[in-house]
Amino acid sequence: MESVNKYLEYLKYQKNYSNYTIDSYKTDILEYLEYLKRENLNYKNIVYSDIRFYLMYLKEEKKDTNSSIDRKLSALRGFYKYMANEKIVKTNIFSLVNGPKKDKKLPRYFEYNELEELFNACDISTSLGQRDLLILEMLYATGIRVGELVNIKVNDINKSERKIIILGKGNKERIVEYGDYCEEILNLYLKEGYRDLNKEGSKYLLLNKNGGVLTERGVRYLLDKIIKNTSINKNISPHMIRHSFATHLLNEGCDLLTVQKLLGHESISATQVYTHVSTDRLKEVYYNSFPRAKKND
Repeated sequence: MESVNKYLEYLKYQKNYSNYTIDSYKTDILEYLEYLKRENLNYKNIVYSDIRFYLMYLKEEKKDTNSSIDRKLSALRGFYKYMANEKIVKTNIFSLVNGPKKDKKLPRYFEYNELEELFNACDISTSLGQRDLLILEMLYATGIRVGELVNIKVNDINKSERKIIILGKGNKERIVEYGDYCEEILNLYLKEGYRDLNKEGSKYLLLNKNGGVLTERGVRYLLDKIIKNTSINKNISPHMIRHSFATHLLNEGCDLLTVQKLLGHESISATQVYTHVSTDRLKEVYYNSFPRAKKND
């Protein structure tokens, strides 16, 4: 449908959404349009009650979770806002609809020993192994999003200061830093693996085996492949490593505002989900910080 294609182009070129997000929006919108076709409804003439029945369909027939339904509503809310602005529909009917209460889930993350096992699963005697370890180390060292990772160019890296210019959401730039472990594999990769893979003279840091730019989907595939070579019984995603970065910082005493800046969150509320610091850490801080927590002999 032309309206859908134009909206997806708008998200890509004007809103600078990642390919992964755009694909998700496309899936959600096409599912909705398929439902309308089944019910003989016209997307331009939807009323509030039609949306309520659609939500019932998602909940009762599709068995979608509240989080999934909320995500689909967000995609449709944006789609109808775009169409209202373009005068394709009269109003954004979805602006009247509130999503269900989100399922409260703590961010999933890796323990540090699990990350060590992931790092050790990469064979750095090969170009691809060097690249894979760099992906893991850079995701964990900086907490960047996968879309930010794959867009890093070699010239974005200041090796002398160990800093990287990151282009985040809304084309906003920020600076992230990296430490010793990431520096070590970065230098090795640039010296060996990158030269071997860079058959086309690419400016981008992370390349596939053919010398093309590694995609977000490619990174997810590689992470799935790496974890299968470990004893870790968990699913893996780039965002899970981002969660690990934030969680480990907080568990080691980093303040929330600093974590907010490192993650590139505009609002502190987006960062507060990471305040699930361990009970052991809370106990340690209490006994070491509160003056009447323990009695001196």
